[in-house]
Amino acid sequence: MKKVTLLTGTAALLTVLSAPAFAQSEVATGADATGISGIDDRITDIEDNVTDSFDRDNDADRFGPADRRQGLFGTMSLSYTGRTGNTENQDLAIAGRISNNQGPFAQSVGLSIEFGEDDAGNKDQEEVNAIYDAQYYFNDQFYAFALGRITQDGLVDGEPNFVGDTEVDDEFEDFRRDAFLGFGPGYRVINSPETTWRIQAGVGVRYTQTGAQYAGFDATGAAVTDSSDTEVGYIASSRLYHRFNETIFITNDTDYLGSKDSADVITNEFGVNFQVAEQLSTRMSYTTEYQEDRPTRTDNTVGLAVVYGF
Repeated sequence: MKKVTLLTGTAALLTVLSAPAFAQSEVATGADATGISGIDDRITDIEDNVTDSFDRDNDADRFGPADRRQGLFGTMSLSYTGRTGNTENQDLAIAGRISNNQGPFAQSVGLSIEFGEDDAGNKDQEEVNAIYDAQYYFNDQFYAFALGRITQDGLVDGEPNFVGDTEVDDEFEDFRRDAFLGFGPGYRVINSPETTWRIQAGVGVRYTQTGAQYAGFDATGAAVTDSSDTEVGYIASSRLYHRFNETIFITNDTDYLGSKDSADVITNEFGVNFQVAEQLSTRMSYTTEYQEDRPTRTDNTVGLAVVYGF
């Protein structure tokens, strides 16, 4: 059974489905033709990644639903690119998210659809992803949560895939469908302006289906009648935030994912944030990821982010 860090995947999709930002196509007349616009877009991407890191550490949910926008709201976006000339291909992407917050109950649904064709006219992408996120607050400390995700890859259909005229895989082990639903209770152990700590834990069910079912046989040539699998897993998370003063605060985020048939996954990220001046902010982080089934079970990452404005 393949191991997928479900919480990380959900977070990634939430980032993709966030509100779209529109910008001009070039920074100055002639910037597109000279390649300046491409570099400017890359600069913007780096700035956005750093800003997102700071925003995640601020943890908008640490005080509960009091400051959340109420009612129904959402965003939708569509992108299409068709190319002719030296290359002939096309890409289509649709994404959207709808949220509904009513008092103690907050929920959101996100969807992304991506299609693409390569220069030979072969499909090189056909993916549909959906996520669901909900919290219900019984009081200031106790709440319930639900997390859902489903992905489908239409290219995993038992048919050969090509890059140009070259076949690239046989799809027996690739996932055509991968779905997860988890829910459970959460509790705010500490909830003060200086320190917040919340923990949550629950049970989840994961459903997977590989391309072997669509091929009709497996890698050994044996007939396949069902390549799907349903697995019960367990999820637990901790979010700690503490502000020492107006310029320094720390965070420690821990996630655990385990099940009977798959290896355990544990991630921990410790961050220190400095508001050195009104124009200068610094964030240092240390991330540890443990996966039980790897030869080297633990990976460690050190991160540094600096934002300076003038």
